[in-house]
Amino acid sequence: MHEKHIRNGSLSHREYLALAIPLMISTLSTPLLGAVDTAVVGRLSDPAYLGGVAVGTLIFNTMYWLLGFLRVSTSGFSAQAHGANDPREMGLALLRPAMIALAMGLVFIVLQKPIKQASFWMIGAEPSVLEHAESYVDIRIWGAPFALLNYTILGWLMGMSRIKASLLLQISMNVLNIVLAIVLVSYFHMNVAGVAVATLIAEVSAAGLGIWLIGLHLPLRHLFVRWKDALSMQPMVKMMRVNRDLFIRTACLLAVFNLFTAYGASFGKVTLAANAVLLQIHFIMAYFLDGFANASSILVGRSIGEKNYSVYKRTVRLTGIWGAVASVILSAVLYFGNESIISLFTTIDDVKEQIMMYASWVLLFPFAAFWGLQLYGVFSGATEAGPVRNSTIYSLLIFLLATWLFTPSYHNHGLWLSFILFSLARSLTLWMYLPRLNRMLFPNEGGSMVE
Repeated sequence: MHEKHIRNGSLSHREYLALAIPLMISTLSTPLLGAVDTAVVGRLSDPAYLGGVAVGTLIFNTMYWLLGFLRVSTSGFSAQAHGANDPREMGLALLRPAMIALAMGLVFIVLQKPIKQASFWMIGAEPSVLEHAESYVDIRIWGAPFALLNYTILGWLMGMSRIKASLLLQISMNVLNIVLAIVLVSYFHMNVAGVAVATLIAEVSAAGLGIWLIGLHLPLRHLFVRWKDALSMQPMVKMMRVNRDLFIRTACLLAVFNLFTAYGASFGKVTLAANAVLLQIHFIMAYFLDGFANASSILVGRSIGEKNYSVYKRTVRLTGIWGAVASVILSAVLYFGNESIISLFTTIDDVKEQIMMYASWVLLFPFAAFWGLQLYGVFSGATEAGPVRNSTIYSLLIFLLATWLFTPSYHNHGLWLSFILFSLARSLTLWMYLPRLNRMLFPNEGGSMVE
């Protein structure tokens, strides 16, 4: 990507894609990891294995996604520091969230028993499922500080436009995880425990690799700052305000996914397993779209640091275009290859039959969600998370209303309908905030996005 062209505002489709495609590959490695874990245990004889991994993964998704702001806000703040060409702020943009990541990881380890008990009580799955979930949680919890530190490292590398480094970090961690999961489950017959051990080893290894990559891209003198600077009140307050809003946004998302899993569990372990597979397909779609959103977050952050309205305006336009194109591609691939794709995840006939019954809902997801995901990238790059928070709260209320109206009569179909309405509401409500963001960031331009 030619930075001189971008600084002049001549951001082309090719330059945008040169940033977005590596980020898409990087972000896709995360759901592909979950997909491989699901596929590995989906070939075991009992659906309880698949349900156990689904429940265990949900618990860690809940803990880690609540702190997902560590990646998102770090990317936004480091992109703005990069755009302003301020090495000192680049170092501080890494150190501040890294301190939070390590502290919260240790808190999760200390509180692992009550977290596990509360989670099992809320999900309420069958005893055979919870037995496997407990095995998974007991092993993987020890990777919490490393997993959260990886969020911060990845966000910083992305914000600094170190795309090759972020790609290397993500792919190496997940390839190692995938290989270990296959070996430990298929050859050493460790079942669910094997999947958890593989993830733990990969998370620890990735943290070490990430620290080494940071040393390549940031002189050490910029990391050795005074504690007074790292804890300076004004930037810390701004970071915490952004993180608070993103925390609330993530809590709403997790409420939706937890309720979705709990409803699915109430319909039996076969439906729970089928929903687990469909959610993995949904995550792959969402992370595919996130590649474009992450590119937009970086470009928006840099445009603000450079005070370059042309790049900002062009970025918003391109993220909408390519998000729509990607939605068509994703739905087409699933529509024409649904049976082959589903067979990759499980060989259990009852589960496959249920998946086919509900797969059409996942076809609608990209069209309902893509604009909200792209705008999330725009607002995150601007480090303006209040509208993101509000739109997700409104969408959660719509999901709760929809499940109350539709699940009693339509059961799992009603559950998926509620989820699609939630995704659509995120897009529409966040879109309403865009004109105000334009006016706030570039008041002299009148907030117009028309070229």
